[in-house]
Amino acid sequence: MAWHGTGYRRERTRLREWWGITTRDEWLTALKDLQECESHSGVWQFVLQLRRTIARDFGGHVDAGYWRQAAANVIRANSAGSVVITEDGATQTEPRPESETEARIEGVQRLIGRITRYEARMRADGVLDEGGYVSSVDAWDLGRASKMARWGLGARFGTLQEAESAVVQAGRTAARSYRSWQDFSAGYILGRCLHFDEEEFGEWYTDMVAAHRILMTDPGSPWLNIPFR
Repeated sequence: MAWHGTGYRRERTRLREWWGITTRDEWLTALKDLQECESHSGVWQFVLQLRRTIARDFGGHVDAGYWRQAAANVIRANSAGSVVITEDGATQTEPRPESETEARIEGVQRLIGRITRYEARMRADGVLDEGGYVSSVDAWDLGRASKMARWGLGARFGTLQEAESAVVQAGRTAARSYRSWQDFSAGYILGRCLHFDEEEFGEWYTDMVAAHRILMTDPGSPWLNIPFR
């Protein structure tokens, strides 16, 4: 944990250029968002949570067509307007324009297509088991939280004790969200690719698959020697 990365100046530059972080407070805010899994797209979260709900209620495999239709149904229902109860009383929300609703549905259904294609490739490459799917992309935030803690240490925005505490917290959250190192890895890879790869299956994907294979097979790998939970 006492790693200082590429050195003080380069770590500061990295955080400024990639994250817009130039102060300790900004680093703490970014770290908190990552630890709480709030730095990835809410739309990703919506579609994956919807699939988890369908799988839980109906058991097992979720057909992609059914998943797309369910997403459309939820978006249309949420766009119709409703009564919101607050401390100040009841408020009627206005329906969204139909064109906006249909655009949202189209975007979400495209995302579902991207996810299913990435998962098919991950099954072919051995990242996912046959019939397996990614439960969430919280791993993308939690993996970056671990790195953000180290970056902050290298840039002298935080202390060694703060970095250690952040990594331990990220590990505990991961253990609640995933069942194994393999599940965590698949969530991280999907999140990374949705963020960067644009379905090119380029280095953003292949580098992580190579790392996954090493960590799942090398006798000295911590994944084979340290229990995930």
